[in-house]
Amino acid sequence: MRLSAQSDYAVVMLAAAARHCGVSGRLNATILSEETGLPLPTVQKLVSRLSAAGLIESTRGTGGGFRLSRPPAAITLADIIEAIEGPIAMTACVEHGRNDCAVEAECRVRPHWPSVNGAVRGALAGISLATLSSTPALQANGI
Repeated sequence: MRLSAQSDYAVVMLAAAARHCGVSGRLNATILSEETGLPLPTVQKLVSRLSAAGLIESTRGTGGGFRLSRPPAAITLADIIEAIEGPIAMTACVEHGRNDCAVEAECRVRPHWPSVNGAVRGALAGISLATLSSTPALQANGI
């Protein structure tokens, strides 16, 4: 399983935004583009998607910008990935209305995929944006 570049960039961008949380009021796409090295159009596109998903609050106009909609500890890696990719599912056969599998009628594994998906989502939900935006302990201790 590999995340799309857009999901990866969203995590990088929100981790940078989390480091600003409480330090400054609102951020803008230019600041995050410069800080993360992500192209400005990519940051702008992700701001729109993350705002639609309710992970950030965006205000247009003079003095506008965006900020996290809740504390970094209350935003999970699963939240970010689902905002960009949609529901976490290891296979397409668990999605309602998808019937493009050649062995669907005889498949004995299909009933187990929801458990697998739940385990993957649970693991991702156990990692907060606060964790992702902090300096790992080994690096902080010079190891």
